[in-house]
Amino acid sequence: MSGLGLAVIGAGIMGANHARVARQSNEVDLVAVVDQDPERASAAVESNGRWCTDVGEVVDDIEAAVVAVPTQHHHAIALDLIAAGKHLLIEKPLAGTVDEAREIVSAADAAGVILAVGHIERFNAAAAELSKWVQDPIHIRAERINPYSPRILDGVVLDLMIHDIDIVLSLAGDAEVAHVSGVGRHARSASEDLASATIRFTNGLTASLTTSRLGQQKIRQIEVTQPSSVVVADLLRQDITIHRMSSHEYLSDEGARYRQSSMVEIPFLETRGEPLALELAHFVECVRTGGRPRVDGEAGLRALALAHQIDGALSRSDAPEVVS
Repeated sequence: MSGLGLAVIGAGIMGANHARVARQSNEVDLVAVVDQDPERASAAVESNGRWCTDVGEVVDDIEAAVVAVPTQHHHAIALDLIAAGKHLLIEKPLAGTVDEAREIVSAADAAGVILAVGHIERFNAAAAELSKWVQDPIHIRAERINPYSPRILDGVVLDLMIHDIDIVLSLAGDAEVAHVSGVGRHARSASEDLASATIRFTNGLTASLTTSRLGQQKIRQIEVTQPSSVVVADLLRQDITIHRMSSHEYLSDEGARYRQSSMVEIPFLETRGEPLALELAHFVECVRTGGRPRVDGEAGLRALALAHQIDGALSRSDAPEVVS
């Protein structure tokens, strides 16, 4: 094989997209798409592509796999593939529970295989470049708004907010979480449809995250306040805007006082592209070179642990009834 022999496990929406990106990559040979539903598996491959319903049929033919099955199945599938020596890119969240995620990370370390977690926003140009402009963050504000989708059964913390949790943790560095509080609201489903969380870190950094699937438009924005600037990353437009606080005061001849205090920079970002394709290319490079994934197992575990901590801290307000 000229490219990395890869199987995509799971042919839902994300799995189908992973299969599409893999087919288009010159660095990957898509060996097969695996799904328990034959129709879904066959639909995710080209007319001459290989598909099957059991990963055991292809495990000997692959070097790596993308795991895009429902979260509750990540643990069992990942441990089997790691035991077979296969490198893994596992969709977020890493596992259904923190204990399961920790087992996956430990197994991958022991086996010496690459483990990457599919926090795709880290491959968005704006998020990928954000750390270059953040030196001394004081406060991070993240907002992620979606229109409602009845297809999603998980609450917004594990479904949506976890993306921003991962980015906030990457900007917080080695600082530990000192305190978490939040509010969740039910409106159209049995799990929370809106959540707002506040996080305080041991180094004094604070963060506020708001996530909703009750919006009428998509919003993906992260704002970082620093002593002398505010950096705003728009993840939909894939751009960064820097507001510098340079204040100047002067008096007019009549004695009136004037102040001018704004300077805006919009840096050029060179890494634009489809984040899913960039994520796959990075995973392949890590497998080939033994490099550390941008979002490795430890990062995925840390994001999952904080997501569960936030979910447990939410003070929920239940709607009287679920709107169907």
